[in-house]
Amino acid sequence: MAKRKQKILTIDPYLEPYADDLCLRAELFSHKKAEIGELTAFANGHRYFGFHRTESGWVYREWAPAADALFLTGDFNNWDTGACQMTRLTNGIFEVQVDNLCPGQKVQTIVWHQGQMLRRIPLYATRVVQDPVTYLWCAELEDTLAPYPWTDEGFSPAKTPFIYECHIGMAQETGAVGSYREFTANILPRIRAAGYNTIQIMAIMEHPYYGSFGYQVSNFFAASSRYGTSNDLKELINTAHEMGIAVLLDVVHSHAIKNTSEGPNEFDGTVYQFFHEGGRGDHDAWGTKLFNYGKNEVLHFLLSNLRYWMETFHFDGFRFDGVTSMLYHDHGLGSAFTDYSMYFSLNTDVEAVTYLQLANELIHTLNPKAITVAEDMSGMPGMCLPIKDGGIGFDYRLSMGVPDLWIRLLKEVSDEHWSMGKLWYELTNRRPKEKNIGYCESHDQALVGDKTIMFRLCDAEMYTRMQKFGGSLIIDRGIALHKMIRLLTASLAGEGYLNFMGNEFGHPEWIDFPREGNGWSYHYCRRQWSLLDNPDLRYRELGDFDKAMLALLQREKTLTKAPTCLSIHEDDKVLIYEKGNLVFAFNFHPEKSFDSYPIPVSKAGQYKVLLSSDDGVFGGFDRVDTSVRYQADEQGFRCYLPNRSAIVFKKIR
Repeated sequence: MAKRKQKILTIDPYLEPYADDLCLRAELFSHKKAEIGELTAFANGHRYFGFHRTESGWVYREWAPAADALFLTGDFNNWDTGACQMTRLTNGIFEVQVDNLCPGQKVQTIVWHQGQMLRRIPLYATRVVQDPVTYLWCAELEDTLAPYPWTDEGFSPAKTPFIYECHIGMAQETGAVGSYREFTANILPRIRAAGYNTIQIMAIMEHPYYGSFGYQVSNFFAASSRYGTSNDLKELINTAHEMGIAVLLDVVHSHAIKNTSEGPNEFDGTVYQFFHEGGRGDHDAWGTKLFNYGKNEVLHFLLSNLRYWMETFHFDGFRFDGVTSMLYHDHGLGSAFTDYSMYFSLNTDVEAVTYLQLANELIHTLNPKAITVAEDMSGMPGMCLPIKDGGIGFDYRLSMGVPDLWIRLLKEVSDEHWSMGKLWYELTNRRPKEKNIGYCESHDQALVGDKTIMFRLCDAEMYTRMQKFGGSLIIDRGIALHKMIRLLTASLAGEGYLNFMGNEFGHPEWIDFPREGNGWSYHYCRRQWSLLDNPDLRYRELGDFDKAMLALLQREKTLTKAPTCLSIHEDDKVLIYEKGNLVFAFNFHPEKSFDSYPIPVSKAGQYKVLLSSDDGVFGGFDRVDTSVRYQADEQGFRCYLPNRSAIVFKKIR
């Protein structure tokens, strides 16, 4: 492919010195596609391997090329490890047909490799459960002949995603693991009422260690049995679609659990079946195994996995975890990525890049309206450009630098010293023509050892001073800045927006999963919705502001508009910008309110207030008269701009 034909070079001319690398990116993708053939036909592993129930019984197939022999054992034969031998076919595939299997029975695969008997869980198992006595994991057969009665035909995700990041197990207030059914009945209505149009569900792919937040996957085709059955998850997704809510899976294809008795590691007795051998196959920081994306059988497994989740559960897309780790041999650890050369070097894992391109093409072939989001902190050029233009094909990348910015400011800089110019630059600086998901904080900032924005702003006062009319200056400051930070980020930091469940109303404390160190307590592994529901507490004020903010941004299609900076005043701590017919005015000054402050606009006319963070119902002081109409000439108009507040104006004439 000629250098000049790639659109990415026109979009970002600074990439010109790396035109050969971008050509290599395109060539590797084309070669791999030609090698594996038509993508949807290639990604069919879940239709052939694993357990498939027929009218006459069950057939089970497995790929284990280095195994000497495979046997099936379980309830059906009293766990006799040698009674049900599988037949070796070609290319390392084993098969067995069993008539006396029933849904609900538990099974394991027995692998013989070089004289050793290895107990394994079938690679394509769709349900994996833990024995309550022995704590061992095994597959449990599901009734594959009873289709779920879907009613979501024709559903399409919203064009601008407002994402509610959530975890099924910790979504309930009781000190226990929540269920799919509880989430469907209790949490989905809350999400819809709050104004979010997309949910991103964590920890769905089965994982033995609950405290891993779902990021150490063992069984890639199994929906976590902790929360209920596969049909319960289907009911959740079907109900969400009926509510107009899209559902994204937080998919983990960047690594896998090291465990050999539960995951794919050494399934057939070898590391190299799915992973790199030696140091390249180990992620030292995460203690996990790394896939060999250059191996067609691995691509077959992972691409089939994506198709499975889309076809079987009707997921509307994926948030790909750990993309930075996939892209670089050093996993991006300790790299600031300050120079373009860092993206195109021997450190770049070009096989992983090709896999991500294949994944995006497959997903959008199966569902052209699907949403893919990359968790990439490196800023790899072209991540969210079409493959045909020289990109990798994602729809969005997470604006991972934004929460880091807010936490750094809150920890290290008093808000009276915040730079308005820096805020504008950091929230608007992103790769041209590539869409981002903006967010102030995700689950990362809520984990034990860190603090959410509200908890960092208010700390111990949240335990005693969150009552209405509590008279706490610390709480007043925290509530004011919490609203301003969210409005600024949601309106500027991306073409989509994300919030982790509970953070919209300033959920106190952190997340700590039950473990030996905390006495296996669920106290910090839940969401206290009663705080939001209590009219005497100020959490409701934050929740109401978040709801009003989302309604405005969606109604005005604000995130689809390009921002224009109108005024930055460092001494006044004022930032004013325009998006479409909306003007956003922020006064971050901790003390100074300004009478008759000049609000510049690009278009003369009449303006009205659409939203004021200082409104009393949002925990403010009602210092903004929202009934006033402002007549703007070429210089703009003047208005009262209270300290620590934000106002959104709209041109109405």
